[in-house]
Amino acid sequence: MTFKKSSRAGLFALAFGILIGLFLSVATYEASYAQAQAPAAAPAAAPPAPAAPPPACAADPDPKKAVTEKCTPNSGDTAWMLTSVALVLMMTIPGLGLFYGGMVRKKNVGDTVMTSFAVTCLVTIIYSVITYSLAFTPGGPFIGGTSRAFLQGILSDISTGTGNPNGLALTIPESVYLCFQMTFAIITPALIAGAFAERMKFSAMLWFIGLWSILVYAPIAHWVWGSDGFMSNGNSDAWFKVLDFAGGTVVHINAGVAGLMCAICLGKRKDSGPGHNMVLTMIGASLLWVGWFGFNAGSAVTAGMQAGMAMTVTQIATAVAAFTWMLVEWAARGKPTVIGMCSGAVAGLVAITPASGFVGPVGSMAIGVAAGVLCYWGVTGLKRMLGVDDALDCFGVHAVGGIVGALLTGVFAIEQYGGTAGLIEGNAAQMVNQIQGIVIVFVYDAIVSLIILKILDAIIGLRVSDEVEREGLDLALHGETVQ
Repeated sequence: MTFKKSSRAGLFALAFGILIGLFLSVATYEASYAQAQAPAAAPAAAPPAPAAPPPACAADPDPKKAVTEKCTPNSGDTAWMLTSVALVLMMTIPGLGLFYGGMVRKKNVGDTVMTSFAVTCLVTIIYSVITYSLAFTPGGPFIGGTSRAFLQGILSDISTGTGNPNGLALTIPESVYLCFQMTFAIITPALIAGAFAERMKFSAMLWFIGLWSILVYAPIAHWVWGSDGFMSNGNSDAWFKVLDFAGGTVVHINAGVAGLMCAICLGKRKDSGPGHNMVLTMIGASLLWVGWFGFNAGSAVTAGMQAGMAMTVTQIATAVAAFTWMLVEWAARGKPTVIGMCSGAVAGLVAITPASGFVGPVGSMAIGVAAGVLCYWGVTGLKRMLGVDDALDCFGVHAVGGIVGALLTGVFAIEQYGGTAGLIEGNAAQMVNQIQGIVIVFVYDAIVSLIILKILDAIIGLRVSDEVEREGLDLALHGETVQ
C-alpha cells in the first residue's frame, strides 16, 4: 500500500514538472520568434551621449573662489572623514570623561563624567542651531553668517550623487564636514571642566558652556578657520595669517584661558586629595591619544599626504612629550607616576595640534620635548605662581601647551609640508603672526569668559555650598554614587 501511494505521488510530481517545462519552452520560443520576425529595415537609434559628470569642485584652494555647487564628493576623503568624526567624538565620550574622572575623588566622579556627556549633548544642539553657521560660513572678518542656522540649505542629493560642499572642505559632503567640526566644538568646552571640577553647580556649568560656545568659541573659530576670518591662513584677504592646523588657538588656548577664568571666579576647593583611580585616567589618556589621529590627521580634510604626515608627527610628538615629562618628574620628585606620564602625553598632543599639518618629524620631536618640560612647569611652578586651584590642570596643560605649539609652529613650519615656511626657513614674519594670534585669542577669551561668569554668579551662583562640596557632588546633585 505504501509503495502504491509513493508511486502515485511521484507521477503527479512528474506530470507537474513536464507541464512547467512545456510552459517555459513555449514562452522562450515565442520570445525568440518575435525577435526573429522584427523588421530589420530601420537600425536602432544610437543611445544619447552620457551627460558630463558633475564637477569635483576642488579646482581652487581659495574657498572664496572655488565652485561649491552640485559637486561629487571624493569617496576616499569622505570615508576617512567619517572615521575621523567617530575618533574625535570618542575623545570626549568616553576619553575625556575617563581621563578627568580618574583624577577626581570618588565622591565627585559621577558629576565629572556626566559633565562630559552633558556637554556633548548641549553643544550638539547649540552647534546645530547657530554655532556652525556663525563659525564656518562666510559673513565678515569677525563672525560668519546665518545661512546655515538650524543647518538649513544643505544639499545632499543621493539620486545624482551631488551636493554643495562647504568651501573649506571641497571634496566631502557638507554634512560630514559639519559633523567633524561639531566634535571640535564639543571637546573644547568639555576641556574647561578640568579647571572647575568638584565645586561648580551643574546648572551653572550648563549655562556657562552654552553661552561660551556661542560668544567665544564661534567667533574665534571663524577668525582662525573661517573662509573670511581676519587671521585665517586660508583667507587670501586676511589681515595676517595664523598657522593653526587643528586647534592650538581655537581649541586649547581657548579652553585653557576659559578654565583659568573659571578657577579664579570659583576660588579654591575646601578640601582636595589624590585622584581615586589612576587606571581610569590611563584608559582615558589612551583613548585621547588614539582619537587624536582623527583630530589632527582628520584636519587635513583629505585622505592624502598631509594627513599621513600629520598622523606621523602626532605619534612622535606625543611619545616624546610623555617620555620627557616622565624624566623631568622623576628627576624633580624622585618617582615617575602614571598620572604624570598620561599628562605628558596629553601635553604633547596639545602642542603638536597646531603644527601637525606644517612640520616634519624633526620639528615634532622638538615640540614634544618643549611640551614635556614647559607643561610640567605649567602644572607645578606656574600654578603656584598664579595661586589658583586649576583642579585638573586645564590651563597648565592646554593653554601652556597650546601656546608652546603655536609658537613652535612658527619656528618649524616647512613649506613643502604645509605650504608655509617658518623661522628655520627664513620666514621670521610668521613668528610675529603666531604671537599676534595667541595674544588676541587670549585677551578676548579672558574678557568674555569673565563677563559670562560674573553675570551667572550674580543671577544663579556658580559654586555649590560648603555642605554639598563636603558630601560630594555625586550624591548631592545627582542622587548617585560610585560603589
